[in-house]
Amino acid sequence: MSARNDVAPSTLGVELLDIGVEVEYLDGRKTLYRGVPRKHSGPLRTGPGKETHVLVTDPTETEGVMMYVNDLKTHDDILDDSGVGRIILGDGEAEEVFPGVVVRRVGGMRTEVEADPEVARGRVFVFVEDDWGEESVELVSEA
Repeated sequence: MSARNDVAPSTLGVELLDIGVEVEYLDGRKTLYRGVPRKHSGPLRTGPGKETHVLVTDPTETEGVMMYVNDLKTHDDILDDSGVGRIILGDGEAEEVFPGVVVRRVGGMRTEVEADPEVARGRVFVFVEDDWGEESVELVSEA
């Protein structure tokens, strides 16, 4: 029942909509990350203390895996039931959470996500949120 363990993700349903990205959890619940994700090339660095969720779709864009980064609120059993994974990183630590997707804790309670969509073999989305708002970003290859 800890809220500080790494948890492996499961495959979730994904639907790309004109109003955002919908994720269907293993327990049947759905959530909509609102807004068409803005495209970003290169590493994405979040603001301090923001919740960071990383979603990588399969090539069909109908399934994917999701990781919460440094989430200390959600208990393991809830993550297990939903199929969402979690990684806990200390300052200065980095880990490849999916092939081609590296997450770093860069200090100041900031997270950096870097992705190579070609290696990931799907689309890579990062959802950044707090009590005041949410942002949807798609990491793309540099042009």
